[in-house]
Amino acid sequence: MKRIRALSVLMCCLAGVSCGDGGGGGSKPASSTAATSTTTSSSSSKSSAAVSSNISSSTATTSSSDAAVTQVLIKINQLGFKPNAQKLAVVPAIAATTFRVIDTSDNSTALTGTLGAAATWAPSQESVKLADVSAITKPGTYELLVDGVEKAAEFTVSNSAYDALNAGAIKAFYFNRASTELLETHAGAYKRAAGHMDDKVLIHASARSIQRPEGTIISAPKGWYDAGDYNLYVVNSGISTYTLLAAYESFSDYFKNQNLNIPESGDAVPDLLNEALWNLEWMLAMQDPNDGGVYHKLTSKSFSGFVMPANDISDRYVVQKTTAAALDFAATMAAASRIYANYEAQLPGLATKMLNAAQAAYAWAKANPKVYYSQPSDISTGEYGDGDVSDEFAWASTELYITTKTDSYYTEANLANMTPDAPWWGGVKTLGFFSLVRHSGNLTTAADTTLIKSKLDNLAKAIETKANGSAYAVAINNRDFNWGSNSGILNQAWVLLEAYQADTSKTGYLSAAQSLLDYVLGRNATDYSFVTGFGKKTPQNIHHRPSAADGIPGAIPGFLAGGSNAGQEDKLNCSKPYPSTLPAKSYLDDECSYASNEIAINWNAPLVYVTAAIQVLTK
Repeated sequence: MKRIRALSVLMCCLAGVSCGDGGGGGSKPASSTAATSTTTSSSSSKSSAAVSSNISSSTATTSSSDAAVTQVLIKINQLGFKPNAQKLAVVPAIAATTFRVIDTSDNSTALTGTLGAAATWAPSQESVKLADVSAITKPGTYELLVDGVEKAAEFTVSNSAYDALNAGAIKAFYFNRASTELLETHAGAYKRAAGHMDDKVLIHASARSIQRPEGTIISAPKGWYDAGDYNLYVVNSGISTYTLLAAYESFSDYFKNQNLNIPESGDAVPDLLNEALWNLEWMLAMQDPNDGGVYHKLTSKSFSGFVMPANDISDRYVVQKTTAAALDFAATMAAASRIYANYEAQLPGLATKMLNAAQAAYAWAKANPKVYYSQPSDISTGEYGDGDVSDEFAWASTELYITTKTDSYYTEANLANMTPDAPWWGGVKTLGFFSLVRHSGNLTTAADTTLIKSKLDNLAKAIETKANGSAYAVAINNRDFNWGSNSGILNQAWVLLEAYQADTSKTGYLSAAQSLLDYVLGRNATDYSFVTGFGKKTPQNIHHRPSAADGIPGAIPGFLAGGSNAGQEDKLNCSKPYPSTLPAKSYLDDECSYASNEIAINWNAPLVYVTAAIQVLTK
């Protein structure tokens, strides 16, 4: 998804690719030019030696005529599976037609089966066969063997397959908190001093008003660093925070029993909601109380170097009010208000405050319907620019309708004339479809829930069909390998999982979502599990300032790397080349690779939803 930036020297951010533009799934390709950095990353020497030694990165097939085995690996989900999940592996298309599975507890044969027919996956130009080991349902550790393939593929089956991953994906938001010290009690080795207190933020010239002239000092602390840098953006915060709230609305019992070891753990509010609240409180501070408008971002004038938060002492500004920011804010606050209303005793008045803020922001947007973000000449951080806010209007009015039951909001959403697609930060209309389906049993007669469910089902059906035609059995083709591809992949899984919950007879949707999660966790052409610290081969050198500057080898755990990106927008700035020009192999585990190896809150958020959903829904 993310942004064009240098390591310590500012890189030129142009329209469409600045700070998040292009990404988060379903992203629109953007062209850009970046100035070449001459600065070396503070952690460019970080080694990937921590990667498990039994995982080979070789992708070369043995070429000698008498060679007995291939060095290409069997690709499989490196975290494992729930007992009744679909379990697929991708095998190189060698002569073998069968496979066998060994139970490592006693070396017995647990399963034998026939490999699927060979087919070529266009994004990686690999000829592969599928091994379906779904019949293995007994918890345990297994090895998948194919005659002629050098290495067996180990996998596990567990009732708690994704519990730790889900917790780690949420904990990553804690590790990206602004305005606070991370204590060893909660952060372990990743403890750090507080930075960016943001209690003395300046009103930028673009954001000035009569009540708040340029240079006025306001306080807007807390929030999450958006990605690998130290700036905060309302537009991207909207979809990210909503995704966490949607996960809670869908699986509240699951999250009520979760302990993330964050400072708020042990109070009477679930940790997921406590973590989301850290960002929601920042978002509330980004609203101008004088008119209800919402500032687009809180930022320094340029990207900082690769230093720890406490060492970035640049002045910070709130920049321009925009329609997109106001609407993303309104939608998120409307959804949050109905959730936190259940915790009125613990957080008195919060739900009402959120709803009032949502309505004020929506009113401002209606009065200012085309105030699009325009980057000031003295600001060079991310833009999140969006010249079409019809989808934001639809989402905001939908969330206000669900929370208030005011029919006029539903009418204004105009969803009957919209076709949902996989959501991303710049395309959020489908989030309203999700919420309506989730609340379909508690709406007024104004809502045509039959139509809404039908539209969502049609989208899910198209994604499932896409997977069924894939040699890798994933709903991914060449055009999906854009900036933040892993987020787009997980957002497709999110669509499938929402549609499955609406009609649990559509088990193919659950299987197709499982395949997309499998891709992110290792069943892909790079052999990586793309979540730091989770899997046998994971990213070690993510484009993330705290991971780079903390002096600790490897990356802070729980972050989803952006993933393979055919655009390779950073290739001229990285001394290490991409391993391939093929879309599915265009991934570089190097700190310089902001185009494939950055992290972002809107990439981690669907990882939270999808892992919780598959953990809960796979019985």
